[in-house]
Amino acid sequence: MTTQSTFNQHTPNFLQVLQDRGFIHQCSDTGTLADTLSKQVTPAYIGFDATADSLHVGHLMSIMTLRWLQKCGHKPIVLIGGGTTRIGDPSFRDTTRPILNDAQIAANIAGIKKVFSKYLTFGDGPSDAVLVNNADWLDNLKYLSVLRDVGPHFTVNRMLSFDSVKSRLDREQPLTFLEFNYMILQAFDFVELSKRFGCVLQMGGSDQWGNIVNGIELGRRINGQNLFGLTTNLLTTSSGAKMGKTASGAVWLNEDRLSPWDFWQFWRNTEDDDVLRFLRLFTEMPLSEINEMASLKGAEINEAKKRLANEVTALCHGTAIAQKMEETARQTFETGQIGQALPRLTISNERLNTGVRVNDLLHEIGFCKSKSEGRRLIKNGGVRLNDCRVTDEVQQLTMSDFEETNQIKITVGRKSHGLFIKEI
Repeated sequence: MTTQSTFNQHTPNFLQVLQDRGFIHQCSDTGTLADTLSKQVTPAYIGFDATADSLHVGHLMSIMTLRWLQKCGHKPIVLIGGGTTRIGDPSFRDTTRPILNDAQIAANIAGIKKVFSKYLTFGDGPSDAVLVNNADWLDNLKYLSVLRDVGPHFTVNRMLSFDSVKSRLDREQPLTFLEFNYMILQAFDFVELSKRFGCVLQMGGSDQWGNIVNGIELGRRINGQNLFGLTTNLLTTSSGAKMGKTASGAVWLNEDRLSPWDFWQFWRNTEDDDVLRFLRLFTEMPLSEINEMASLKGAEINEAKKRLANEVTALCHGTAIAQKMEETARQTFETGQIGQALPRLTISNERLNTGVRVNDLLHEIGFCKSKSEGRRLIKNGGVRLNDCRVTDEVQQLTMSDFEETNQIKITVGRKSHGLFIKEI
């Protein structure tokens, strides 16, 4: 077990690490929190609702916050919202989230759990991470007891004042009573985690500040607890785009939702102005090494982008996979070879005998979200087969196209490459 003296002497300063790397947006009672963190292993949590069967790049700020928390000697608590997912967080949303049934939520939780084992060490030690599900206590709550014990500490006036609520009402979008209860349940979670695990710090994106403050105040009013909150910046790219979203959809962290190749490519295609910032946030490279890259210009910045792609992919998918993706990129873009990790789609002989539209194959290999989008790509000259532009929206691949080879390279734009392979 880590002793207090060992903890004080050798562990990095968590708040300082986050500040230096650009994470912190807001923090409550920073001085007292810093003093607490300096004296003992401190449990802290971030909540993740189970709205999909994988997390995506937009969650990486929170995941890396938990990782740094553990690297600085403290105890991460991953709270899966098996209970709150049934309501759905209304924060800064125009519409109510779809209501998921229990089976869907269970399947999503199973997918989400895979992510955290890559970034955190779980176990029974003082700073080992734990994963808990708020359905364990929320499912057993009695409605009248919650109204009596928790309800008096929330005024409707104050709840209406939060930006997450005001923004919905200002746009004259309906906010259901079900959603209105979300902030109460999140506050209850904080108090419950404090009781069960000694958790004193809740962290999350800056859109969660109001909900976090509710938990701090509920703990003080019910139990006289001194709880803390910390939020990270909601990340956008330098061009203003929301982080983690691309033309083809979310950048998922589970490889069954997004291939490691597409994941590596996402980071390799980072905008020039974002590279150093992303290296600070999403890798563990020393800041001194990152700062040395500040003078890189022109083509040199591409080396920093490759480093970013390698480091982030290694954390998410492993070092061996990251190296394989880098080699695939080198073969594809620098030597003109066919990279081994490129997306592949095998086409049956039966389909080739009758002919299959290139547009259909574009959709099947994942280079467009819909066939209408595929037609637009072809119409705009953005699709090539073996480096020859496709000009006809109804062009087909047939058996004759594979007479000299069993594979054809498909290129969309300048950066998306894949292979159509004839069934053997």
